[in-house]
Amino acid sequence: MSWDLLLWLLALCVPLAFVVQLVRFLRADGDLTLLWAEWQGRRPEWELTDMVVWVTGASSGIGEELVYQLSKLGVSLVLSARRVHELERVKRRCLENGNLKGKDILVLPLDLTDISSHEVATKAVLQEFGKIDILVNNGGRSQRSLCAETSLDVYKELIDLNYLGTVSLTKCVLPHMIERKQGKIVTVNSLMGIFSAPLSSGYCASKHALRGFFNGLRTELATYPGILVSNIFPGPVQSNIVKNALTNDATQTLCNVGDQSYKMATSRCVRLILISMANDLKEVWIADQPFLSVAYLWQYTPTWAMWLTNKLGKKRIENFKNGLDADSYFKIRKTKHD
Repeated sequence: MSWDLLLWLLALCVPLAFVVQLVRFLRADGDLTLLWAEWQGRRPEWELTDMVVWVTGASSGIGEELVYQLSKLGVSLVLSARRVHELERVKRRCLENGNLKGKDILVLPLDLTDISSHEVATKAVLQEFGKIDILVNNGGRSQRSLCAETSLDVYKELIDLNYLGTVSLTKCVLPHMIERKQGKIVTVNSLMGIFSAPLSSGYCASKHALRGFFNGLRTELATYPGILVSNIFPGPVQSNIVKNALTNDATQTLCNVGDQSYKMATSRCVRLILISMANDLKEVWIADQPFLSVAYLWQYTPTWAMWLTNKLGKKRIENFKNGLDADSYFKIRKTKHD
């Protein structure tokens, strides 16, 4: 083969490879590192068996689905949330559809805002199972209200629940993991922890705080390579988080949530979370387009991202005032996954 022909082939392959990667990105529902791990990485079915996994916010949404998928992997589960009857419902379904027995599941009611109860809860888990391999910080609430119209009590509750409650529970579990020199601390954050949007200023603040805290904690644990600190950033997912969102008054929640069908299926989001846990990924973005592209814009071209967010934010506020889902103007092409 002549050098001219070889150079010509190389020149042809470069733009072709770029086009292929662009098409893959436009169809992506997670960051490229995560999707590589899904394709070539370790399987949750291999890596997560025989572990004790503590999940907060396990009574609904991502937490509930995570428990269901974990129950099929041969783990021991600790289910925490405030609503005991909902936790018992989740436990029954795990026993019906999973591979666990009653002794493998501990229902442990927990209020993240009641910081004084976290140490007792941690001791209860250790007494029951003898160890905590994975802590999944999933509990929290969202917000739908304009800053100028919102009581300061709403901001306080969001910080107390989403941020301080999560930090407190993590600090209770951390000494056990340090003693064993192993463990996984997985925090379900939000794309709102990377960028911000109107109607969610308090929620965004709490999620940005979580990102900063856990990134800082990871550096402090550099001498413990067996302890993983992982931040998971999902975009819009089909769950009750919008229904349970705080409004301008801390005593009220959002009633009319609008159409949620365009959002990512909870089962797909949880599968990607499990893949990230199995492959020890430190930061993971999970979202359909165009939300995933917005995250990349905020990460690499923040000036352009601010301009775009200002444009889209006007429509988001308009939808909210008209009783629609704030993000329903996005027409997302659904992609089927196995």
